[in-house]
Amino acid sequence: MSIRTSLLAAGLALAATAAAAQQPIPLPDAIRSAGVVRIGIEATYPPMAYKDPATNERRGFNVDLVTEIARVLGLRIQWEEMAFAQLIPALTTNRIDFSGSSMTDLPSRRDRLSFVDYVSTGPQIFAMTAQSGDINQPTDLCGKAIATPRTTAYFPTLQAWSQANCVAQGRPAITVVGTEGATATRTDLRQNRVQAAVLGAEYVVYLGQQEPGAIKAIGTPIGRNLSGLAFPKESTVLRDAVAAALDRLIADGTYMALLKKHGLEAQALARAEIDAGQP
Repeated sequence: MSIRTSLLAAGLALAATAAAAQQPIPLPDAIRSAGVVRIGIEATYPPMAYKDPATNERRGFNVDLVTEIARVLGLRIQWEEMAFAQLIPALTTNRIDFSGSSMTDLPSRRDRLSFVDYVSTGPQIFAMTAQSGDINQPTDLCGKAIATPRTTAYFPTLQAWSQANCVAQGRPAITVVGTEGATATRTDLRQNRVQAAVLGAEYVVYLGQQEPGAIKAIGTPIGRNLSGLAFPKESTVLRDAVAAALDRLIADGTYMALLKKHGLEAQALARAEIDAGQP
C-alpha cells in the first residue's frame, strides 16, 4: 500500500469515527419527547456532589459529569435532591430517571438496579491526625469504634473486614457505628465519638485537600469496587444511552479533564462499564 493510500485510509477512518461521534444516541421515547431527564442526587458528598458553602450551588465531579452527559444526549436536567437512602426507592417508583450520586455497584443492588460504572472506588479508613495516637495501620483499630454511613456498601465491607482481620486473628472486633451519611460520619469523628471513620477514597482525598495535615489515611483502601450511575433494572435504553455518552466523553478527553479538575484521575476507567462491580 502506498503512503498516499495509507493516508487516505487513515483519513477515512478518522472521518468515520468523527461522524459516528455526531450521531444521535437512541433515547426512550418519553424522555426524547420531553427533552428532560430527572436525576436524583445527594449533594453532601464532596468531591462528587456537594453544595458550595459560599453560593449554595451544586458542585462536584458527578455534577460536572452528568451535566456533560446530558449535553451529549441533548437533554435538560431536572435535579431532584434527596438523601442517599431515598435514591433507590425513588428509582424503583419512577420518581427519577437515574441517580447522579456515587453508588457502589453491588450484586445485592442489581436485583432492582442496573449501573453505568464510571470510576473505581474503595472504602478508606482515616482518622483526625491530632487524635490518631498510635493508630498507623487498620489492625490498630481492632477493638475500637469506626463510623461509616449505614446505607452504603462501606458498612458491611467494614464489618466483614473486621471479622477477617480482627476476630479471625484473635483480636477484638471493630465496633462499626452506622451514621446517616458522610457529614454525620465526619461529625462523629471530629467530636471524638469514634476513633476513625470509613468513607470513599475520593472523599478522603478531598478532605486532605481541604484540611492539609488534619486528616490521616490509615493504610490503603480495604476493598475495591466501582461506583455507578444507577438506573431502574428495566431502564436499559436510557442506561445504554448514558453509557454511550460517557464513552464519547472518555474518547474526547472531557472525562479525564473533569477527573483532574477534582483530583480524581487515579480513579479513572478506560471505558464505561455496565454492572461490572463485585460479582
